[in-house]
Amino acid sequence: MAKKDFYETLGVPRNASEEDIKKAYRKLAMKYHPDRNQGEAAKAAEEKFKEAKEAYEILSDASKRAAYDQYGHAGVDPNMRGAGAGGEGFGGFAEAFGDIFGDVFGGAGGRQRGGRQVFRGNDISYAMEVSLEEAAAGKDAQIRIPSWDDCRSCSGTGAKPGTKVVACTTCHGQGVVQMRQGFFSVQQTCPQCRGNGKLIPEPCVACHGVGKTKTNKTLEVKIPGGIDDGMRIRSTGNGEPGTNGGPAGDLYIEIRIKKHEIFERDGDDLHCVVPISFPRAALGGEIEVPTLGGKAAIDIPEGTQAGKQFRLRGKGIKGLRSSYPGDLYCHIAVETPVKLTEHQRKILKDFDESLKKGGAKHTPTEEGWTDKLKNFFSA
Repeated sequence: MAKKDFYETLGVPRNASEEDIKKAYRKLAMKYHPDRNQGEAAKAAEEKFKEAKEAYEILSDASKRAAYDQYGHAGVDPNMRGAGAGGEGFGGFAEAFGDIFGDVFGGAGGRQRGGRQVFRGNDISYAMEVSLEEAAAGKDAQIRIPSWDDCRSCSGTGAKPGTKVVACTTCHGQGVVQMRQGFFSVQQTCPQCRGNGKLIPEPCVACHGVGKTKTNKTLEVKIPGGIDDGMRIRSTGNGEPGTNGGPAGDLYIEIRIKKHEIFERDGDDLHCVVPISFPRAALGGEIEVPTLGGKAAIDIPEGTQAGKQFRLRGKGIKGLRSSYPGDLYCHIAVETPVKLTEHQRKILKDFDESLKKGGAKHTPTEEGWTDKLKNFFSA
């Protein structure tokens, strides 16, 4: 049976770049890998995998590709030219597939060190509550976090005092084993020792063979001014320890800002509700309002309505990435008087009568609303 064109096998044009050829091969290798195809589809997938591998090994080599382009399959036939298409063996596969190799065979996250699998430790998180004032100004804080120290009982070996750690009999201390998958072999983390390369016949009672015991330590943390709710601070190397000498994970401190009794934060801006009395809203005057830095004054115009907003520039928060602080928005809430005395009631009734005699000029909004209602019901 005539061989299929190598370019057609990989699904690339004849002028494809080396990178395009490599990407096409990776995609096919992932799709037709024996580990991902079981049952009836396994045999057909293995044949397609072999075809893709052979096509890549020819087209990824500049000299072989040139010979193939000029003479076709005869140009790379080992029986005719002595440069077999499969001469590179497993090397071509590993080169193109190296960056996803670990994902296919379960080795993701580890690397070799002294023949053993080395793994980075897990990250840990810590939720830290701060006040709005602390978030705005920044602060230095101390937190207690988990820590892992060498077990005092076994001095970190994980073995019961008086006993020894022995090399794994499955991988002979290498932490990895060679597994044959159809027509080629791959390297896999040893299932017996899980990549440690060693076994502990009698684990330490204190640490259960881990070699480390969990304690707590105090860590100094600097909270930068302007930090916002939900932001995280990373402390490198303060996570869980790695395996077989691998690097420790990181600590992530998540900031949670406590609810403030006056202010609400919106980015770099602050908002607050300022209640004022009915007479003050009607007559106007100067009032004091709070800010994070102290007090400020607002001039209330005569006839200020409920919901009126006043903006104080620069009285907000200077964010982490901001050049200038935000603003403070004061929202006016006109308070209706309650628990009136009879005398106060009489005064308000007389006042209301005087407003009615003055006509719409005193209550333009109410008069406009009344006209809208009349038009609505008469339609």
